[in-house]
Amino acid sequence: MNTLSYKTVSANKATANKEWVVVDAAEQPLGRLASKVAKILRGKHKTNYTPHADCGDNVIVLNAEKVALSGNKWDDKTYIWHTGYPGGQKSMTAAELMKKDNLKVVQKAVKGMLPKNRLGSAILKNLHVYVGTEHKHEAQQPKVINLNEFK
Repeated sequence: MNTLSYKTVSANKATANKEWVVVDAAEQPLGRLASKVAKILRGKHKTNYTPHADCGDNVIVLNAEKVALSGNKWDDKTYIWHTGYPGGQKSMTAAELMKKDNLKVVQKAVKGMLPKNRLGSAILKNLHVYVGTEHKHEAQQPKVINLNEFK
C-alpha cells in the first residue's frame, strides 16, 4: 500500500485558482448577502479550502444601494465606534450610514463575517462593492452568480 497517496494537499497563494464573481445585491437581505459573499471570499465553497490561506474568489457586488433590511432595522441597527479620546463614542444608524455612503453598509456586514486578523484584512481586499450595475472589472471576465441558488 502506498502511503504517499494519502497526503493532504493544502492550497497556497500559488495553487489557489482564484476566479472573479459578480453578485447582484438588489432586494437581497443584508445578512444573507454578507454571509454568502464572505463564504465565497474565504473560499469555503471550494474543495481545496485551506483555513490559513487566501484561496477564495474575488467578488464584485453590484447595486449596493438597493440592499434590504427587514423590520425597523434601518432605524434600530446602530454602528458604534470610538475615536480614542475620552467621551469619544460615536454611533450612526443604518439609514444614516446608507445616506452618507451606500457602500459602507455592505462592506461592514461582510467584514464582520471574516476573520479578525491579517488574513481577514487580505481577504477583504478581494471585495469590490459598486453602486449601480457598472463596474471596471470587465477585463477579468467575471461570472454571474445568483445568490438565491448558491448554498
